[in-house]
Amino acid sequence: MRALRWWGVLLLVAAPALAAEQLCDVVIRNGRVMDPETHRDAPGLNVGIRGKTIVAITPEPLEGQVEIDAAGRVVAPGFIDVLSYSPRPYGVWYKLADGVTTNLAMHGAPGTDGDMKAWYRIYERQRPPVHFGGALLYTAARAKLQVGTYRPASAAQLAILTARAEQALQDGALGISMSLEYEPGISSAEVEAMLRLAERYHVPVFFHVRYSTMEPPGTNLDALHEVLSLARQTGAAVHIEHITSTGGTHSMRESLNLLEAAREGGVDVTADAYPYPFWGSRLDSARFAPGWQKRFQIGYGDLQLAGSAERLTPASFARYRRQGKLAVAYAIPEEDVVTALGSPFVMLGSDAILEPGNNNHPRAAGTFTRTLRVYVRERHVLTLMEALEKMTILPARRLETAAPALRRKGRLQVGADADLVVFDPEKVGDCATVEHPNCFAVGIDYVLVAGKVVKDPQGFHKQVRLGEAITNWRKADVTSRK
Repeated sequence: MRALRWWGVLLLVAAPALAAEQLCDVVIRNGRVMDPETHRDAPGLNVGIRGKTIVAITPEPLEGQVEIDAAGRVVAPGFIDVLSYSPRPYGVWYKLADGVTTNLAMHGAPGTDGDMKAWYRIYERQRPPVHFGGALLYTAARAKLQVGTYRPASAAQLAILTARAEQALQDGALGISMSLEYEPGISSAEVEAMLRLAERYHVPVFFHVRYSTMEPPGTNLDALHEVLSLARQTGAAVHIEHITSTGGTHSMRESLNLLEAAREGGVDVTADAYPYPFWGSRLDSARFAPGWQKRFQIGYGDLQLAGSAERLTPASFARYRRQGKLAVAYAIPEEDVVTALGSPFVMLGSDAILEPGNNNHPRAAGTFTRTLRVYVRERHVLTLMEALEKMTILPARRLETAAPALRRKGRLQVGADADLVVFDPEKVGDCATVEHPNCFAVGIDYVLVAGKVVKDPQGFHKQVRLGEAITNWRKADVTSRK
């Protein structure tokens, strides 16, 4: 072996004749290697993998027990879905087809209401094919304590919630998720308490902010000011979830300028978006409280029952609201999607995972491949490298302080984890729709997790289940923070 430097990265380059003990487990031959961290974009390279690790990236020949011909294909880090839910057995295969190798429930999920050890144990036993981690869902913790959707927590309740949140962080949670619009009773005191706790543990707080429109009283800008003001006071890192549907709709340029100014002023704030001009939510949520038509500038006919072709009427809205069904709302201007995706600090996040019954938004199966198809190949809103940054290195950086394991993901470099995707940039795309969200994406030829092929052109290798729990085990640095 010999070493050379490429774009500032030390690469291990195989000699023409490898000794038997140097045979790679997997070799990906002759691909266009793209690493979003270093911006390396080079065709005709060979990637060597041993165990779970990338050990060589070189134009010289490599030999492997398994060899993949990537001619005409892009080889990239596996995608990190920073805003998903639990890696449940039905939906994870749609994630894999979409190129996702790390599924992070940073919006929170059922079971992440306090006992994170139990949540991690559930999915460790199920052995998902993707890596996984999650955040404490503060709204669920409130509900478990029976605080009430429209009431603030009392001082005694907040003390209990803070203690439970701290235990969740000690038990592995990667952060805290707060959905202020869904729990309007959450007070600024509650938000501040969670931010101070998160700052002590060096984890971010993910926000579905308080307002989703520019219809007063209470606008997108008010919602962002609330989060940013408390972030300045506490020094905590914050993240704005799905800014195209919450915090930025009909105000995207102004909302992004507000976040950019905060970043320039030292606030650690990022955001995510999904590439669709329609959002989705359960009809029995506070988002559909009376007055929703005026707030969102839509009517009943702009709602569609997810997993069907049915547009809603007042009667069907009332019926499905009682049933807690999810509907999509055609309420996001396309220009807001384009503007958000063009921001350098906005990453990709699906805000969904498919569930049996398919009452889901198509973003559960097509967020990443739709971005590559529509906004890279067809509309040229993003370069391929810019899109890959939003799918890999940006989410890795957002959480790697909390989870050191992510420092080895989102990169295609020697020493990085061998979580990889191989795709045809001319064919990759989504096919999931509102009517049929259960449609596997196309064009992702190979997906490797922990150095093993989980998907190839013939389908899934469902016996390969090497997904690992990604946790935060750091204790609070109480001595260095006031």
